[in-house]
Amino acid sequence: MSHQLTIEPLGQVIDVEEGQTILDAALRAGIYLPHACCHGLCGTCKVQVADGEIEHGEASGFALMDYERDEGKCLACCATLESDAVIEAEIDDEPDARNLPVQDFAGVVSRIEDLTPTIKGVWIELDAPIVFQAGQYINLQIPGESQPRAFSIASSPAQAREIELNIRHVPGGKGTGWVHQQLRAGERVRLSGPYGRFFVRASAHRAGGLGYLFLAGGSGLSSPRSMVLDLLAAGGDAPITLVNGARSRDELYHHGEFTRLAQEHPRFTYVAALSGEPEGSGWQGARGFVHDAAKAHFGNDFRGHKAYLCGPPLMIDACITTLMQGRLFERDIYTEKFISAADAQQVRSPLFKKI
Repeated sequence: MSHQLTIEPLGQVIDVEEGQTILDAALRAGIYLPHACCHGLCGTCKVQVADGEIEHGEASGFALMDYERDEGKCLACCATLESDAVIEAEIDDEPDARNLPVQDFAGVVSRIEDLTPTIKGVWIELDAPIVFQAGQYINLQIPGESQPRAFSIASSPAQAREIELNIRHVPGGKGTGWVHQQLRAGERVRLSGPYGRFFVRASAHRAGGLGYLFLAGGSGLSSPRSMVLDLLAAGGDAPITLVNGARSRDELYHHGEFTRLAQEHPRFTYVAALSGEPEGSGWQGARGFVHDAAKAHFGNDFRGHKAYLCGPPLMIDACITTLMQGRLFERDIYTEKFISAADAQQVRSPLFKKI
């Protein structure tokens, strides 16, 4: 049995199946509701129930206080409908967002490569093409696990039939452990997507004549790689800079590709920085962390850019601080963090309301 949900202030009415969360139903209808952890712990997806009956599900008492429940609020990632309902949500108008509906996909793992000692490249040939914006991610189903795992799409949107995922092994992680230890080429997998609000704000770049600055670390390179490939394919004159960090040379991947792209495209600059490379190894590039390399490259002046950050939380916070010191502020900084149940309560940088 399904119920109808009206989402204000959009005035759109969607069907919500029995047991389906408000968030899942909205995303599959192409309606973006703000969210982050999807575990009922961070409170990002909090909405007001204006009419109807809902079941709160596994919303934590920390993210949704008792008095908020009494006021009619719920967490969209956990709440299900028990009747037709009306909710009021804060939905930002993003002129560059395509608001693509989430769909289910199946495909075959076409190949797997060791990109670094801790990161595998996984290519999946889908039964049907996926339409996505560069920077978005998919949820991959893990055998024996009820919750899927989120991985950014590292390939260009032009490669809609075969997508690339760059997956770092997390010690003790069931999902990444399965990918690194059990998944093989030729196996069929299931996934859903596209998800996420991490994408290039192209209209703002055009209007302000702003350059593109991408700061990435580790497997956080996935989304920026997709964005850079998409921007270079689209053409244009705005400068594009990618600062990519790793601990050592053997942890730096797609290095040859970006070096070649920088030679082929005068407007693209590639800076690779290693924070733990041994002295005397022959490395001729930058040393230090991503934010240090960016600061040195731009002379601590980031004006005239919009910045896109993707990587470990500590890297992102250090980059935000450096960008602010270099005269770049919240309206020009975008970031993507994947939030697990363990760290969901650290979803936002203390420096920002939006991040």
